[in-house]
Amino acid sequence: RFAVSVGYWKDPYIQYFVRQAKERKAPEINRGKLACYYARVHGVSYLIQAFLKKTECNCQIVNLGAGMDTLFWRLKDENLLPRKYFEVDFPMIVARKIHNIKSKPPLSKPIMESHSGDSLLIDSHSLDSSRYSLVGADLRFSSDLEEKLKKHNLDTHLPTLLVAECVLVYMTPQQSANLLKWAASTFPVAMFINYEQVNMTDRFGQIMIENLQRRQCNLAGVEVCRSLDSQKERLLLNGWETAHAIDMMKVYSFLPQADVKRIEGLEFLDEKELFEQLMQHYCICWASKDSSNL
Repeated sequence: RFAVSVGYWKDPYIQYFVRQAKERKAPEINRGKLACYYARVHGVSYLIQAFLKKTECNCQIVNLGAGMDTLFWRLKDENLLPRKYFEVDFPMIVARKIHNIKSKPPLSKPIMESHSGDSLLIDSHSLDSSRYSLVGADLRFSSDLEEKLKKHNLDTHLPTLLVAECVLVYMTPQQSANLLKWAASTFPVAMFINYEQVNMTDRFGQIMIENLQRRQCNLAGVEVCRSLDSQKERLLLNGWETAHAIDMMKVYSFLPQADVKRIEGLEFLDEKELFEQLMQHYCICWASKDSSNL
């Protein structure tokens, strides 16, 4: 929300989910962290749009651990909605999101506009329309997840894009492996996008882990975040045919340079080294399974 408010990228919907923070963050957190968010948003978005264009939107998206993400609304504005868009998170998070959607017309209206057929199904922990579903489930239990998604008309024959941003790292390696295996075995044509930490065994990575632990935040799956190779290996070992991984510094270098120049003018940062270290400790990985040579 803070990054959007100072102009890093446009998101007219985030204001309905997240209150504006009162306090101003320290400059190195601003520039370093916000530019990392900027690269993440653009990098993930680039892959999603490539998938949607390849499938001509004749596909479905499953956003795992979606939190207060606004992608459904932004895709609708761009006329890039897939056949169905699913979001999954813990029931408590889903209940909060449903409350926001119900009470804010700019959020509920696009769902109603894209809905066809019978009346919309909604209860405290799930919402189901013909184009958008919000499902309360625990991603650590894939049989429960599959059952709930199918109840909301998941079509396993459609090309499917699964997105997980800073999600797998909070599960044990076995739990995330089960989730990846389930996805690879369920959809004949699929792509998985994963954004999370990498290079976590060096000193900078250790400091990141210690800082999070001090805030009672345990990265249960951090051992898989050793390197770009360990990230790719996890995907290949769990049924995906191809896997790629690049760190966020690399992503940043691929972004349109005019826009990068613009965002670099938003906040002053002389700690270039700190920024680069931070960017080298996050990555985007993507994997695919493609029985129809899409």
